[in-house]
Amino acid sequence: MARKNSDSTGAPAGEQVAKQKKPKKQRWYHQVWAAYQMTRKQDPAVTWVMLAVFVGILVVALGIGLWWGQWVYTLIVGLPFAALGAMFVLTRRAERAAYQQIEGQPGASRAALGTIRRGWTFDEEPVAIDPRTQDLVFRGVGRAGVVLVSEGPAHRARRQLEAERKRVARVLPNVPITLIQVGDDEGQVALPKLPRTVQKLKPTLTKPETAEVSKRLRALGVSRLPIPKGIDPTRARPDRKGLKGR
Repeated sequence: MARKNSDSTGAPAGEQVAKQKKPKKQRWYHQVWAAYQMTRKQDPAVTWVMLAVFVGILVVALGIGLWWGQWVYTLIVGLPFAALGAMFVLTRRAERAAYQQIEGQPGASRAALGTIRRGWTFDEEPVAIDPRTQDLVFRGVGRAGVVLVSEGPAHRARRQLEAERKRVARVLPNVPITLIQVGDDEGQVALPKLPRTVQKLKPTLTKPETAEVSKRLRALGVSRLPIPKGIDPTRARPDRKGLKGR
């Protein structure tokens, strides 16, 4: 009879491999340090601002303590508030630095929409792509209806959004459709303000209606040219004999 592989502790080899492949859980302070490192590259002043907030809160706590006659007590109480204030500064500046890193890149709006925790679902892939300009349109569904978010200059995004709106309206004629342009042109929404803009939309659908809208949109798919399987469009060549006639 064949023997099962095992180590010196008697554990099967398969269990040992599973234990070795199991990733280590990242501690919270590792995440804070990684966020600080990323933020410092984009915003070198973050260190001094955090220190200023930390020291400023301690000074206020010390002043209250001296006036009250219990400066040791107020200083101890002020320490966690000082740390909380510094963390608040880091969180806000890290968010700003993250947007600066992705701003102007294709798909930046989808990354920003991904910060919306609940109430909305967004397709991972764009529903419309301009192959020449690389302008994109992303689609989301929530209780406020359907939202279409475009990337690109205003004059091009307007036409692209309207074309996609008509496609959705043919399938969902009675569902609200909101058009949002992301960019720096007049009338467009800045990338950092995009999640808040979507979250401010007024709910008009029930949860069952939202689920039905998502189901219909999945059937609608995306507006791309159908390409037969097995054909590489970059290598396709016209049939010259067919053009001339046989």
